[in-house]
Amino acid sequence: MPPCLRYSAFRFLIAFWVVLLPATSFFAAPKPASQPLTTVPHVELQRYAGRWYEIARYPTRFEKDCDHDVTADYALQTNGKLSVINTCLTVAGKSKQSKGSAKIADASTNAKLKVTFFWPFYGDYWIIDLDPHYDYAVVGEPSRNYLWILSRKAKLSDATYNEIISRLPDKGYDASRLMKTTQTATK
Repeated sequence: MPPCLRYSAFRFLIAFWVVLLPATSFFAAPKPASQPLTTVPHVELQRYAGRWYEIARYPTRFEKDCDHDVTADYALQTNGKLSVINTCLTVAGKSKQSKGSAKIADASTNAKLKVTFFWPFYGDYWIIDLDPHYDYAVVGEPSRNYLWILSRKAKLSDATYNEIISRLPDKGYDASRLMKTTQTATK
């Protein structure tokens, strides 16, 4: 092999070891989102049922028309499932409603649910943070593409909201992606 080609091959190997190898280890390094998502230890579904006000969410395709006053109503059914009714007001001021159901995916905790609004397609609904008095809840799913902060009241104090979002990075969520929801209800 001519000396100039040996030198080029040598430079290629050095570039590989200096640039590409550290880059591959960077991409292989564990990131919070690659860690398993943990849920709360237990959810009492009777206490969880009722109306929840959406305080903030990651923007989603299926909620793009929901401008304000977003609520979710859950009711425990005799078959062990939950009925789900999501309601919002659009930019035009029209009420939009989606009806679905949720089934328990982990009976040991009740914190992992599967929700459908269009059978047979289900999505993960994991309760990852929950106030001991069921005053607020944080719902996500393993890919971390969806996130909702819910409250029993239309307004959540800034202190409580900041406390909730301070825990999100440990669960692999980027709090800067949250979009606050306008609630006009006074409850």
